[in-house]
Amino acid sequence: MMKHCLLIAVMALWSAASAVAQTSLAGRVYHHPNIMKDQIDAKMDDLDKELKDKRQETITKAEKEKGRKLTTEELKELDEKMAEAQAMAKAVKEGMKTEVTVEFKNDKDMVLKADMSISEDALKAAGVSWAKRKLIKAALAVAPTTQKAKYVVKGNLVIMDDGEEKDTLQLSADGKYLSGKMDEKTKFRLTRTK
Repeated sequence: MMKHCLLIAVMALWSAASAVAQTSLAGRVYHHPNIMKDQIDAKMDDLDKELKDKRQETITKAEKEKGRKLTTEELKELDEKMAEAQAMAKAVKEGMKTEVTVEFKNDKDMVLKADMSISEDALKAAGVSWAKRKLIKAALAVAPTTQKAKYVVKGNLVIMDDGEEKDTLQLSADGKYLSGKMDEKTKFRLTRTK
C-alpha cells in the first residue's frame, strides 16, 4: 500500500512538472509597473545608512579641526544639508520608472516592451542641468521600447533569442510569474495579467 501511495505521489509531481513544460504560453501577458523599484529602494536604504555614517564622520572631523564640540547651530546646519540630500534622493527615486511587459504572441514569438521614464522634477532634484535634461529626455524618446524575439520553453525555462543574444526567464510552477535577471544583482519578477 505504501508503494502505491509513493508511486501516485511521484506521478502527480511528474505530471505537474510536465504540465508546466507542455503549457502553451501563447496569448499570455506578464507585466511589472516599475521593475527597478526594489533596486532603487535598496539603494535608498544604503544611502540612508551612508548619510548617517557620513554625518558622524563629518562631526568628528569638524570637532577635531575646531578643537571643540560643534554648536547646536552648526549641528542644525549639517542636519539641514543631510535633509536636502535625502529629499533629492527621494525625488529621484519617485521620478524614475521602468515599466516592463512581456507578451507571448504565439508558440514561438514574443514581444518585450520596456518603457523608461524620468520626471523633470527628478532630474532637477539630482542637479542635472537644463541642457542635459533635454538630452536625456530626447534619448529616452528615441530609445527602442519594443523588442521582438523567438522563444522556446524547456521545462520551466523560457529561452528567448532576439537574434543577437539569448536570455533565459523562469516560469513559476503555477504560471503566475515570469522571473529573470538583468545582471547578477538585479532580479525581477513579472506577474501574469492575461
